[in-house]
Amino acid sequence: MDRRTSVDARRVVLLGGAYGTLALARSLKRAGFQVWLVADETRCASFSSAVQKVIHWGGANHPQAIDELEGIARANALAGSILIPSADPEVRLVSQAHERLSSLFVVMTSDWEHLRWACDKALAYQRAKDLGLGVPRVYAHASFDDPNLKELQFPLVLKPSMRLRENRLTADRGWRVDDRDGFKERYKTACELVGAEHVIAQQMIPGDGEHQQSYAGLWDSGEPVVSLTARRLRQYPVEFGSTSTYVVTAHLPEAAAAAETFLRSIRHHGLVEAEFKHDPRDGILKLLDVNPRPWNWLGLAGAAGIDFGAAISCVASNRPVPKADVREGVAWIFVARDLVAAAQSGRLRPRAILGYAATWARVRRFACLSWTDPLPGIVDLPATFARMLYRRGKRPGALGAGAGIRH
Repeated sequence: MDRRTSVDARRVVLLGGAYGTLALARSLKRAGFQVWLVADETRCASFSSAVQKVIHWGGANHPQAIDELEGIARANALAGSILIPSADPEVRLVSQAHERLSSLFVVMTSDWEHLRWACDKALAYQRAKDLGLGVPRVYAHASFDDPNLKELQFPLVLKPSMRLRENRLTADRGWRVDDRDGFKERYKTACELVGAEHVIAQQMIPGDGEHQQSYAGLWDSGEPVVSLTARRLRQYPVEFGSTSTYVVTAHLPEAAAAAETFLRSIRHHGLVEAEFKHDPRDGILKLLDVNPRPWNWLGLAGAAGIDFGAAISCVASNRPVPKADVREGVAWIFVARDLVAAAQSGRLRPRAILGYAATWARVRRFACLSWTDPLPGIVDLPATFARMLYRRGKRPGALGAGAGIRH
């Protein structure tokens, strides 16, 4: 299907995902779309009033996933709908079957020939390096054969090049390693979980949330449509967060320029968030991750003046997108995880609590909570605490955004 034809019945099919999917569904509904969710497990978006219908399927890793998705489209008269993959396995599935799925949907992502440079971290680092952008040091696999591991500088991070199946490593986003003995043990486990060819050993970049920057936007055939930049100031867990918990919009031209250079080089199409960290040791802004899908703090965009739902409508139907002026200094918060992180970091102690509370004055959007769509927040709050308690007992040494890994 030519994506420049009018979208039939103004429908969008969201494939998988969690908090970013919920925020996008709400934005799409405000833009007048009917939103359908196809997912292999129940998430907060499943309870949203913004979602007209939830369809359960076998998931992106099922061997007949494309056949099943086509069957869902035909059985529910979804032909002509916009299709947005909203989690990593779904992104790869749709991208690799881009031509086939385009006969049924208006596919809002690039084909795999282009998108693999964003999805695979090893390829993303190589592309960024070739473009002259800053990247963390990534150790060659050949250096792991040295029994003394002389080339490795600790601490470092072991992480998967792509997160396609759920296991300890992909759930944790990465593992911090502080010495050679720890490396040998964790590297062996990582290889068993995802395969040696998919394990990256990366330099760990020091610094707190002030150093963590993001670019987020919607792209149309290699050019930006709307975008914003933000600082990811707090995360959970505190030192090495797998999930941002407090994000504030900010004017970050260096991050925007670096992201646009990278995304133009791969002719990106669709939603994307690119994460960077400023390395205080050499002063270089370094690319950490490129997420070509909805990201968990996508809801902040509406408070900052970016209407992704309306922008997607314009791109899909070949209409110009109105210019948006981004408001700086507005915040998004993931309440449950931010409170736990605040307690762990001492921000809830008497001498610090006023300073912590003051940061809430900037908050305009929440990860799940919404007065006009309350059920997802009600359902997700106890589930989030349960997940945190479970993972806390199951994942020693896990890490995330503090070293360049994030949910």
